[in-house]
Amino acid sequence: MKFHSLFASLLLPLAALAADPPAASGLDTAAMNKSIDPCTDFYQYACGNWVAHNPLPADRSRWGRFNELSDHNEHILLDIIQGAAAKTAGRNEIQQKIGDDYAACMDTAAIEKNGLGAIEPELARIKALTIAGMVDEVARLHGMGVPVLFVFGAGPDAKDSNQTIANFRQGGLSLPDRSYYLKTDAKSVETRQRFVEHMANMFKLAGDSPEAAAKNARLTLDFETALANDSVDRVAMRDPNATYHIMTRQELQALTSGFFNWNEYWKQIGAPAFQTLNVSQPAFAKGLAADLPNQSLDAWKAYFEYHLLRASAEQLPAAFEGEAFDFWQRYLTGAQEQRPRQYRCVRVVDRELGDLLGQKYIELTFGPAAKAQITQLVTALEKALAKDIQALDWMSAGTKRAAIAKLNAITNNVGYPKTWRDYRKVKIAPDDFLGNAERVAEFRYRDNIGKIGTPTDKTEWSMSTPTVNAFYSPQNNSINFPAGILQSPFFDPRRDMSINYGAVGAVIGHEMTHGFDDQGRKFDGDGNLRDWWTAVDGAEFEKRAACVADEYSGFTAVDDVKLNGRLTLGENTADNGGLRIAYMALEDTLNGNAEKMDGFTPEQRFFLGWAQVWCENTAPQEARNRAVTDPHSPGRFRVNGTLQNMPEFQKAYACKVAQPMVSPNACRVW
Repeated sequence: MKFHSLFASLLLPLAALAADPPAASGLDTAAMNKSIDPCTDFYQYACGNWVAHNPLPADRSRWGRFNELSDHNEHILLDIIQGAAAKTAGRNEIQQKIGDDYAACMDTAAIEKNGLGAIEPELARIKALTIAGMVDEVARLHGMGVPVLFVFGAGPDAKDSNQTIANFRQGGLSLPDRSYYLKTDAKSVETRQRFVEHMANMFKLAGDSPEAAAKNARLTLDFETALANDSVDRVAMRDPNATYHIMTRQELQALTSGFFNWNEYWKQIGAPAFQTLNVSQPAFAKGLAADLPNQSLDAWKAYFEYHLLRASAEQLPAAFEGEAFDFWQRYLTGAQEQRPRQYRCVRVVDRELGDLLGQKYIELTFGPAAKAQITQLVTALEKALAKDIQALDWMSAGTKRAAIAKLNAITNNVGYPKTWRDYRKVKIAPDDFLGNAERVAEFRYRDNIGKIGTPTDKTEWSMSTPTVNAFYSPQNNSINFPAGILQSPFFDPRRDMSINYGAVGAVIGHEMTHGFDDQGRKFDGDGNLRDWWTAVDGAEFEKRAACVADEYSGFTAVDDVKLNGRLTLGENTADNGGLRIAYMALEDTLNGNAEKMDGFTPEQRFFLGWAQVWCENTAPQEARNRAVTDPHSPGRFRVNGTLQNMPEFQKAYACKVAQPMVSPNACRVW
């Protein structure tokens, strides 16, 4: 349940193309296509010139305002990292680690010289594998961060969020979704064939003959197809009640009888003692025991070897990295070139050592004044959401009281986490890119496993501070806004507040609304999975949510591919509710002030602020992939799909009945 997308700052390229003078309000008028009727297509009205003047860069499959801001942040991070990479006498431990991690990534000569390096012993072990060693190999690969077969780790107990328990869930697939293995349309068949060709190329690079590589690729596809048949689809997994099944260790062993020695696995990974665990998908676990014993030893070996090669491809010589890019990015997403290496290496450091890099980023970019202003906005949005809940005509008084109690219990985290992750035990070397990645992966895995049976740390973040994103945690009942997103075009303290309310205000409202979407509403204010709704109120919610799901299922993502309104329901609900809440907060703040700026009323500027954070261009391949896997709608539907439900928007722009931006069946949950 994360606020996900891609966005921006760096408006200089667009400003250079602008015919309009700079807007006094801070509105990006150069992005607009004012020849479009806002009541016909508000996305094109707000973003048309931006879309026309910002074609996809060759190294991107999607380019939007989030990406612009991410690029801006990466330039700051690159300066920080390159300074840390210089081996000066005064380097501290944080600088040494982030600097050496970057240096190792940039040292392509050492990467080529090291070849398969640290994974060679593991590849040899896989080739010599026997059935008796299967459990040990799964444990070894998991410890290296290679996600074969299933996912095992620690997480909050859904019904007792203060305790961290062991969790088993489905996994082990390479392609983005189970449907890629099972659908029989021409595009799916083509994708599987290209996947087989890609795997064969990886096996050949690792030393297999062409014949052996082709055989191993086909065995791996067949193996993963068996996993896909046993996997639960994404929409079904959106129901937290359907993924909560507490079992004893003995019950899981009985469920997978004859397939897997769980006690041996837990011993090999070093799991703390525990008696029960949550088995998120029992049908998947049972399916493993029914289907995988039929796989040959050669199939197991091929499957393990490919996953190890894929997980390590970024750290291996250029031939491996290039082959991985050709399939996973060029073919599947439409990106034509790899990004410049220095920026790929910035991403590596942020991914591997984000809490170290984030500390340096915060020192330069996010002071107490910015934190105070955002906190003030959050308070205004909370007040508006409480007012919205109280005014609902479909919710009973008792459920309203419970909803308000949950709202009041939300923890607001702004800018950066309360505690930074401690990397002192992780060795980072300037000439061992692959080794660094393996050591970080092992550290992260051991750290996670070690939390089984301990109190839940509700201050932990799931993304780095420079990330252009935000998220709601249902089991912590917290909204979290990394410093990376708290910049233009989302927030600028110098511009008109109507635009800020439409941009970052709607982001804040979005995350708050996640606490009351189709998933979040099933957790209480303490973060526990508990039904606090009356049966009648629950039915009223589901009726309104179905309207939203049906609406977005009617939108076409690309070609003949429709959006899945059930998959995107949580994000669409949060968009619709979050924007309305932000609007209410703005109206309270304006208190009747209707001053025009740049020819627009405050309300008109508000809706433009919302729309312009979603300007984007996307490759058809990426649009097709996201329609299957992404719980977020494309930008144009996040704008038009939301606004066609809002009488407040239609009033602001004087839209008339029967115009496209006025839905004849307007949906509203919150």
